[in-house]
Amino acid sequence: MFKKGENIILGISIGDMNGIGPEVILKTFEDNRMMELCTPVVFGNTKLLSFIKKAANCTTAIHGIDSLDQIQLGKFNVLNLWKEGVNLDFGTLDDNVGKYAIKSFVAATDALKEGHIDALVTAPINKYNIQSEDFSFPGHTDYLNQELNGNALMFMVSDDLKVGLVTDHVPLHLVSQTITPELIKQKVHTINTSLIQDFNVIKPRIALLGLNPHSGDNGIIGTEEKDFINNTVKELFDENIIIYGPYSADAFFGSEQYKDFDAVVACYHDQGLIPFKTLSFGSGINFTAGLDKIRTSPDHGTAYDIAGKGKADFSSFKNAVYTALDIYNNRNEYKQSIENPLKVSNSR
Repeated sequence: MFKKGENIILGISIGDMNGIGPEVILKTFEDNRMMELCTPVVFGNTKLLSFIKKAANCTTAIHGIDSLDQIQLGKFNVLNLWKEGVNLDFGTLDDNVGKYAIKSFVAATDALKEGHIDALVTAPINKYNIQSEDFSFPGHTDYLNQELNGNALMFMVSDDLKVGLVTDHVPLHLVSQTITPELIKQKVHTINTSLIQDFNVIKPRIALLGLNPHSGDNGIIGTEEKDFINNTVKELFDENIIIYGPYSADAFFGSEQYKDFDAVVACYHDQGLIPFKTLSFGSGINFTAGLDKIRTSPDHGTAYDIAGKGKADFSSFKNAVYTALDIYNNRNEYKQSIENPLKVSNSR
C-alpha cells in the first residue's frame, strides 16, 4: 500500500526569512485543498511565520508543533526549531537570518534521511549569508549530495523542458577542465534513470549540448567535442541510452529542437539555465535528481526587492510541491513494477 493524500508528509525548509520564501510557502497552502494532497511540515518557528503571515496578508491556518511525532495530518504544521526571537528586516541581507535558514534546511534534511518526512521542498536561500565554518557549501544541492545516497544532479524541470547539468556551480574558466567522459556518462545515466523512474518516460530521448560555440566547428573553435565528447555520445548510445549530439546550443533552442527530446544535457550552468528560465521562469522548478530521497525547490531566488510586500508569485513553489508529490508516487509505482512486473502488467 502506498501513502496517499494527506498521509504523504512533505517537509519544507523555511529559506531566507528576509526574502519571499516564507510568503510563497504560506500562499501555496492558503487553499485547503492542498492538504488533501499532502501534510506539510515547515521547519522554522510559529511566531515568526505568524508575523510573516500578517505582513503578507495571508490566511493560512498555522498548527504549531514541538516535535515531529506531533504532526497532525491534513494541517499546516510548523515545527518550532528555535524559541528565541529573530529580528527580520525584509529585503535585507543578514548573516544571522542566514544561520536560521541553514538551521531549518539541515534539520529538514536530517528528517528526510531518517524517514520522518517523505519528500523535501526547500525555499530560497542566499548563497552569501549561509556560509560558515559548519556550512561551507555553494547551495542546497552540494550539501544534499554529501548527506544522501547517490550522485546529485541539478535537474531543471517544467512541463515543456527538462535540463540537466554536467557541471553546475563551477567557475566558467574551470568548466573545460572539469568535464570528462566519465562525468558526462555519470550525469547522462542519472538523467536517463530519473526520466524513467521519476517522470514515467519509458524510452527517454536525450540531447547533449556542445561545450564550445557551434560545437567546436570540427576543432576550429575548441577541440573538446572532437577529442572526446563525440565519442562519449557514441559510447552512451551503444549502452542503449537514446542520446544525440553534441548540438550547438544557440541553434538548438532557437529552432525549438528541444521539443523533440525528453531532456537536454547542458555542459555548464548558464548554458542550460538561461534558456530554461527564459522559457519556463515562474513555472519551472529545480529537482535534485540522482539521490535516494526527493528534494525540489522553486526556480527563483530570495527576491529581496519585493519581500514583505505580499507581491510574491507562488506558482513556482506550488509546482515544486506538486512535482515532489508526483515523483514520490512515480518512484513507488516504479519500485512496485520492477518487484512485481507480472502483477503490474496484469492489473493494467
